[in-house]
Amino acid sequence: MLAISIVVFVAVFAVLALILANLGQTKPSKQTRLALEAALKVAGAKAQEEVIDVRKGNILLSGIPWVNTLLTQFNGIFELRRTLEQADLKWTPGRLILSCVVCLVVSAYLIHERTNQLPLALALGFAVGTLPYLFVRRKRAQRLKLFQQKLPDVLDLMVSALRAGHSMSGALGTAAKEAPEPVGREFRLCFEEQNFGIDLRTTLQNLMDRVPLQDLRIISTALLIHKESGGNLAEVLDKTSHVIRERFRAQQQIKVHTAQGRLTGWILTGMPIALAILLNAVNPSYMKVLFTNPLGQKMIITVIIMNAIGLLLIRKIVNIRV
Repeated sequence: MLAISIVVFVAVFAVLALILANLGQTKPSKQTRLALEAALKVAGAKAQEEVIDVRKGNILLSGIPWVNTLLTQFNGIFELRRTLEQADLKWTPGRLILSCVVCLVVSAYLIHERTNQLPLALALGFAVGTLPYLFVRRKRAQRLKLFQQKLPDVLDLMVSALRAGHSMSGALGTAAKEAPEPVGREFRLCFEEQNFGIDLRTTLQNLMDRVPLQDLRIISTALLIHKESGGNLAEVLDKTSHVIRERFRAQQQIKVHTAQGRLTGWILTGMPIALAILLNAVNPSYMKVLFTNPLGQKMIITVIIMNAIGLLLIRKIVNIRV
């Protein structure tokens, strides 16, 4: 009986000790533990950063060997590959061309089956076939715009590093480590090229080829001048950062003032298409004349051409370069 009492006492004492230990854990200690776990996670994430490859291997234009050999004979294909790299898409030029061809053939076939008119089917098929390329161009424009937005903050990092006593290479390394994407990746590649012994002029030229922005060209020129003749690089970069911010603010104001014109262009472009789809859904026999009658087919082609010309003219008017 005494042994049972001792066992029960020890068990109750152990349970109470565990409860009191959990209750006695203060809030600051929990916060400290969470902060340490977060720091360990950040350290692990930094250890698994993207490895930048600066090697210049064979240029892959397509996953199909004979298509890759065929595409190397065209000079314009390398410009297309550069566009895909600037859009940060893991596509090959062969894949993009194949996507355009598939969209063209499928859409032209479906339209031809519907209207039994080959010229109209080819015209609309070519329009649909350009959609993959337009998607790439849009992704490229979005990435370059984001790069331009983040660039002044990266310049501020470099200015702070230079004023703290770092060299130009050290400031570039600081920007490579701390800059947000997509600026960070490009600056890391530039920094790694320098570490591998590539000349600064060549490194900056490669950077300008990857990111064709006028602001970045100004920065590259300032870095080259500083390397050759010296000067207060921190002040130059600080003023450049201010100019870039002011240009971006002016561009945003221009977009606000031209919003009505851009909206008008899209409405005038989309209204005929929307009305044609609506009328075809309500009364198919009414729209069938346009597809079967030769005069109707000419009218459709004329409307498409004039609509495209009008959209291009409106975009030319509202796109004001700063």
